[in-house]
Parts: sequence; structure tokens; C-alpha cells
Amino acid sequence: MPDTAALQRQASAARRRRRAGMWALRLLLVVVWLGSWEAAATWWIDPFFYSKPSAIAVRLAEWFDIGTQFGSVWEQIAVTLEEAVLGFALGAVAGVVLGVLLGRSRYLADVLAPFIKAANAVPRIVLASLFIIWFGFGLTSKVATVVVLVFFAVFFNAFTGAREVDRNLLNNARILGASRAQVLGTIVLPSATSWILSSLHTAFGFALIGAVVGEYAGASKGLGLLISNAQGTFDSAGIYAGMIIITVVALVAEWVLTLAEKRLLRWRPPAAGESSAGV
Repeated sequence: MPDTAALQRQASAARRRRRAGMWALRLLLVVVWLGSWEAAATWWIDPFFYSKPSAIAVRLAEWFDIGTQFGSVWEQIAVTLEEAVLGFALGAVAGVVLGVLLGRSRYLADVLAPFIKAANAVPRIVLASLFIIWFGFGLTSKVATVVVLVFFAVFFNAFTGAREVDRNLLNNARILGASRAQVLGTIVLPSATSWILSSLHTAFGFALIGAVVGEYAGASKGLGLLISNAQGTFDSAGIYAGMIIITVVALVAEWVLTLAEKRLLRWRPPAAGESSAGV
């Protein structure tokens, strides 16, 4: 009989080697990319327009050490994150509730379909401008922009998840005497959970985009204001620095959402090849 413990150790060592090789390759790609960019901006292209990694690093160091024209960079991050989180929560809840309800009611879905499609077709930047006119330059206009972006990202997944529930399960539950509320709570929502959670990863990225777009259109604080100000002063390094901060915040949020998803889906058996997925 094979030694189970030895096989497990070998498999664990193979996973560690694969992970180490993967991170080494990622680091190499980053080094090559930044090195080629730095060299090109030093000898071939104009750094005034394209900036370069060393200038971006200097700008980030200035922001975190001295501060920005609008105060501490941490304050700007906190303002943008507050807008994104509030809008994300409101938009996600509204998207899940309406998506599941319409997913289970074909008649209502058919009635409201053209209105939902028309609302989804409206350019978000136009809505951001309208929200500033309606609600001013404060928190409310930014949260409203985020809600619109997040709502549709979550709604369509929740709608599809509610529609894709196994009909045999629904019929069996009804035969056993389950009420509508029991069917919704014990079958529909658990079945749609994977669809909903997968949409949240994309939705938080949209939440950050909505907050930044709203700040870009008009604000007194936030990362979008830093980027807008950098554009107005032809500070390409500042634009890249703001983009890097937003990217880091998005990656941290993605990591938190992944942890939450794993906890919520412990009941689900792993899909084939899931343990070896790298993305």
C-alpha cells in the first residue's frame, strides 16, 4: 500500500514549487516591463507625456511622505473608499433583491425588461454629471454614481442565477408542500449564490470606477480629484500614481471578497480543477 502521508507531502511540495515558480515568473514580467519602460522614457520617448517608473515612484513617495495639494493622501483614499463601499453595499443589495424577484417572476420581468435595458444603456458619465447637479459635490452624488454602476453588474447575475435553478428541485419542493418563501430561501437563493458572489468581484471594481468618475466630474476630495488635478497640470506621473493606488485598493478588496466567498461557499463541493486554478 502506498504511504498516504508521503504522497500528501509530495503533492504539497509540488504545489509549493508551482506557486514559487508562478510568483517568480510574475516578478520577472514586472521587472522586464518596468525596466523597458524606464529605458524607453530615458532614451527614446518623451517622459513629459509618458512619464517613467522612477518619476512615478518619486510622486508616490511625495504623496505619502509630504502629502498632496488637497491634504493627506490617506484622506483621499479614505474618501474614495467610503464612497465606493457605501455605493457598493446599496447597489449590491438592490441588484440582488430585484434580480431574484424578477428572475422568479417572468411576467414582471417581461413588463420591466425594456425599462431596465434603457436605464442600462444610459452613459454613466452623463449620470455622474446629473447627480452632481442634483446632489452637489458631496458624498451623495458619488454614492449615487456607484450605485448605478454596481446595481446592473449584480442585477443581471442575480436574475440569471434565479432563472437557472433546477426545475426538478422546485417541483419536488412544491410537491412536499413548501411555500413560496421557503422555496426562495432554501432553494433559489442558495442556487443563485455562486452567480451573485461572482458578480461582486466585478461590481467592486465598478464601485471604485464610479467613485473616481464622480470625483473626476467634480469633488473637493478623493483619488479622482488627484488624477483630475494631475491631468490639468500635465503631471503624467501623478496620473499614473493615482492609478496605482486605485489598483492596489482594488486588489485588496478582491482578496477580501475572495476570503468571504470561500467562507460562504464551504458547503459547495469543489469544482473539477478548482484547487489548481491560478486565477
